[in-house]
Amino acid sequence: MNAKDKSYEQTTIAAMRDPEEAAAYLQSIIELDDSAALLLALRQVAKAHGMAEVARRAGLGEKTLFRALSDRGNPTLATVHKVLHAVGLRLNVSAI
Repeated sequence: MNAKDKSYEQTTIAAMRDPEEAAAYLQSIIELDDSAALLLALRQVAKAHGMAEVARRAGLGEKTLFRALSDRGNPTLATVHKVLHAVGLRLNVSAI
Protein backbone atom coordinates (compact mmCIF):
# COMPACT_ATOMS: atom_id res chain seq x y z
CA MET A 1 0.00 0.00 0.00
CA ASN A 2 1.51 3.32 -1.00
CA ALA A 3 1.51 6.44 1.19
CA LYS A 4 -1.41 8.04 -0.66
CA ASP A 5 -3.58 4.92 -0.21
CA LYS A 6 -2.61 4.66 3.45
CA SER A 7 -3.45 8.33 4.03
CA TYR A 8 -6.86 7.89 2.36
CA GLU A 9 -7.61 4.83 4.45
CA GLN A 10 -6.58 6.58 7.68
CA THR A 11 -8.74 9.60 6.81
CA THR A 12 -11.70 7.36 5.98
CA ILE A 13 -11.34 5.37 9.19
CA ALA A 14 -11.13 8.55 11.27
CA ALA A 15 -14.33 9.88 9.67
CA MET A 16 -16.12 6.60 10.43
CA ARG A 17 -16.00 7.35 14.15
CA ASP A 18 -18.83 9.85 13.55
CA PRO A 19 -22.13 7.90 13.37
CA GLU A 20 -23.64 10.32 10.84
CA GLU A 21 -20.59 10.03 8.57
CA ALA A 22 -20.52 6.25 8.93
CA ALA A 23 -24.23 5.96 8.13
CA ALA A 24 -23.93 8.17 5.04
CA TYR A 25 -20.83 6.27 3.89
CA LEU A 26 -22.45 2.86 4.29
CA GLN A 27 -25.62 4.06 2.57
CA SER A 28 -23.65 5.30 -0.43
CA ILE A 29 -21.80 1.98 -0.63
CA ILE A 30 -25.05 0.00 -0.41
CA GLU A 31 -26.35 1.96 -3.40
CA LEU A 32 -23.40 0.67 -5.46
CA ASP A 33 -24.78 -2.88 -5.13
CA ASP A 34 -21.23 -4.20 -4.68
CA SER A 35 -20.89 -6.75 -1.89
CA ALA A 36 -17.07 -6.52 -1.83
CA ALA A 37 -17.25 -2.74 -1.41
CA LEU A 38 -19.83 -3.13 1.37
CA LEU A 39 -17.62 -5.63 3.17
CA LEU A 40 -14.68 -3.21 2.95
CA ALA A 41 -16.85 -0.35 4.23
CA LEU A 42 -18.08 -2.42 7.19
CA ARG A 43 -14.48 -3.34 7.98
CA GLN A 44 -13.44 0.33 7.88
CA VAL A 45 -16.27 1.32 10.21
CA ALA A 46 -15.35 -1.49 12.61
CA LYS A 47 -11.65 -0.51 12.49
CA ALA A 48 -12.58 3.06 13.31
CA HIS A 49 -14.17 1.86 16.54
CA GLY A 50 -11.45 -0.70 17.30
CA MET A 51 -12.01 -4.25 16.10
CA ALA A 52 -11.56 -5.76 19.55
CA GLU A 53 -14.06 -3.33 21.08
CA VAL A 54 -16.58 -3.96 18.28
CA ALA A 55 -16.21 -7.71 18.76
CA ARG A 56 -16.80 -7.31 22.51
CA ARG A 57 -19.86 -5.08 22.05
CA ALA A 58 -21.24 -7.37 19.35
CA GLY A 59 -20.77 -10.47 21.46
CA LEU A 60 -18.48 -12.00 18.85
CA GLY A 61 -15.04 -13.50 19.16
CA GLU A 62 -12.31 -11.32 17.68
CA LYS A 63 -11.29 -14.06 15.25
CA THR A 64 -14.91 -14.47 14.18
CA LEU A 65 -15.23 -10.75 13.50
CA PHE A 66 -11.92 -10.56 11.62
CA ARG A 67 -12.88 -13.58 9.52
CA ALA A 68 -16.39 -12.26 8.79
CA LEU A 69 -15.08 -8.87 7.66
CA SER A 70 -12.01 -10.15 5.82
CA ASP A 71 -11.63 -9.86 2.04
CA ARG A 72 -13.04 -13.37 1.74
CA GLY A 73 -15.60 -12.96 4.50
CA ASN A 74 -19.27 -13.62 4.05
CA PRO A 75 -20.92 -12.32 7.22
CA THR A 76 -24.42 -13.43 8.08
CA LEU A 77 -27.17 -10.86 8.41
CA ALA A 78 -27.07 -11.46 12.17
CA THR A 79 -23.35 -10.60 12.23
CA VAL A 80 -23.89 -7.45 10.17
CA HIS A 81 -26.68 -6.43 12.55
CA LYS A 82 -24.46 -7.02 15.59
CA VAL A 83 -21.55 -5.06 14.10
CA LEU A 84 -23.77 -2.13 13.13
CA HIS A 85 -25.38 -2.07 16.57
CA ALA A 86 -21.94 -2.23 18.21
CA VAL A 87 -20.91 0.98 16.41
CA GLY A 88 -24.18 2.79 17.08
CA LEU A 89 -25.90 2.14 13.75
CA ARG A 90 -28.82 0.06 12.56
CA LEU A 91 -29.96 -1.49 9.34
CA ASN A 92 -32.75 0.43 7.63
CA VAL A 93 -34.94 -0.48 4.66
CA SER A 94 -36.58 1.95 2.25
CA ALA A 95 -38.50 1.76 -1.00
CA ILE A 96 -36.54 2.04 -4.23
